[in-house]
Amino acid sequence: MLVKSAAPYLHYLYREPGQKADTSHMTPSAKIKVLVVEDEAPIRRGLCDVLAYHGFDPTDVADGEEGLRLGLTNQFGLILLDVMLPGKDGFEVCEALRAKLPHQAILMLTARGAEEDVLRGFRAGSDDYVTKPFSVAELMARVESLLRRSGQLRAEEQAPFPFGSWQIDPANLRASDGERTEELTARELKILALFRREEGRIVSRRTLLQEVWEAPEPDKLETRAVDMQLAKLRKKLDGSEGALIETVRGAGYRYPRSDA
Repeated sequence: MLVKSAAPYLHYLYREPGQKADTSHMTPSAKIKVLVVEDEAPIRRGLCDVLAYHGFDPTDVADGEEGLRLGLTNQFGLILLDVMLPGKDGFEVCEALRAKLPHQAILMLTARGAEEDVLRGFRAGSDDYVTKPFSVAELMARVESLLRRSGQLRAEEQAPFPFGSWQIDPANLRASDGERTEELTARELKILALFRREEGRIVSRRTLLQEVWEAPEPDKLETRAVDMQLAKLRKKLDGSEGALIETVRGAGYRYPRSDA
């Protein structure tokens, strides 16, 4: 579970409920405010402690209605939102937040890994999700990815990376499989890098519009542009072994894990 995974980071941060975590040792530029909405106290405090250790400024609440109130009346760089909450559940809170704050970064936490719950979260307006139990490393990777996507963290330089049987060369906008080389557009490169980072996970059209097209209001845009771009990229790279990027009906796309 998360609390066990977080234990090495928590030795200086145990505190009374409601007491803010000490982030005085962090640089001011690193203190992005994060709202944690989680009803299980040990997990809630563990999340806040890990976030504080990594330089964020967390605020925590235990129920959906209070989480919605704080989310609407304060400015947070990110909201971590559990699904199973007293009062309003995470899906209701997410829908209400998205209706009022279209640019808010929202990461949902769920103990239920069923695909229908993931799809419901995306439909409610979630940007990404993490399934419990999860490691500190996975949590922070998701947090940092979402903050990069929303423009709050600078994207790192991209090194060459594999994608199926292809080797992607970002510096030269090329893909090679040893037999042939294909030229890539900057947008195609961003799509491949996103799917590589999200390997094995559903990537919604909304996420693609936000991160690749950099659309400020993705919910107001048609998604046909995404589908047409993916169709062109598949035609360019797909071989006889099947689609490198799968369509997940009603949800988006997925780059399957190589060991799946």
